[in-house]
Amino acid sequence: MSLLTYKEARPWAASIHEKVLDRTMPPWLADPHYGKYANARGLTVSEIQTIAAWAKNGAPEGDPHDLPAAPTFSEGWHIGKPDVVISMNEDYAVPAEGVIAYQNFRVDTTFDGDKWIAAAEVRPGNRAVVHHVIVYMGEHGQARSDGRDPLLVGFAPGEQPAVYPAGEAKLLKKGTTLIFQMHYTPNGKAATDRTSIGLIFAKEPPKYKVVTTKAVNAQFVIPPGDANHEVTSTWTAPEDVHINVFMPHMHLRGKDFKYTVVYPDGRSEVILNVPRYDFNWQLVYKLAEPLALPKGSRIDCVAHFDNSANNKYNPDPTKEVKWGPQTWEEMMIGWFDYTADKGI
Repeated sequence: MSLLTYKEARPWAASIHEKVLDRTMPPWLADPHYGKYANARGLTVSEIQTIAAWAKNGAPEGDPHDLPAAPTFSEGWHIGKPDVVISMNEDYAVPAEGVIAYQNFRVDTTFDGDKWIAAAEVRPGNRAVVHHVIVYMGEHGQARSDGRDPLLVGFAPGEQPAVYPAGEAKLLKKGTTLIFQMHYTPNGKAATDRTSIGLIFAKEPPKYKVVTTKAVNAQFVIPPGDANHEVTSTWTAPEDVHINVFMPHMHLRGKDFKYTVVYPDGRSEVILNVPRYDFNWQLVYKLAEPLALPKGSRIDCVAHFDNSANNKYNPDPTKEVKWGPQTWEEMMIGWFDYTADKGI
């Protein structure tokens, strides 16, 4: 529902009160005791008390003259007007029912040289049937569909567009073939989709190249009924780097996810802890200040899965669960972005 105006928000006052008090809204899943994040959405105690008092007192409107200006968006793009929009070459027909394997659509780029990407955003053609999108960069036309190509940008429920700090950008090489990896979920009504991405180019060559990578474990087996199954993954820095962004990813049995940095001297610290993972809000966590990792530092990820009947989202607690692309299967990925200290 829309909550842009008082008339739209007023009927939802009781629900707003409830969801703000239990901190379901605004959606922010990070434990505040670990790490400082530039895009944190939490409310202060005073702000929560103000909303609670408003709801309890009948949700009065207040003075309309005190309203701030409404937000504006460029033709629906959160990143602003893109320098270029690239779309799938054809519509894809999504059936009303059934299971659809991941679809991979290749789109050749025709730029006359390399391009540095300062911001990127996925715009689903039909949000009702697009669950998530990952756009990979197949360099020199050698595009694969197995997820091993460099990642350009992604989209999932709750995920924000990629906007890089000044002096940083992602490299899109001349001759790259983009792979739109699409996950469609039928909803009972036949539909079509043609998803696009918008790109904003850096005004000048950056000092640092942004790389998206992951600490991943695809070899786990979650026993039937296990309410707290642990899965771990790790990544070791091949050179001196700075970490900027984290994004944990699991499916419906995902319970919690933690990133811990272990330095070469043995010292360790928790950087991000998500104690209550929510598949419906796949958030990106942007550090307030980049984290320096010397060569040889590790990022250790620990996740827990609830495959018991107590998990109301569990598709089937009697089944053994392994890695798989569909939502009733599972994944364990600790995504993050980094830049190499040596620069470009």
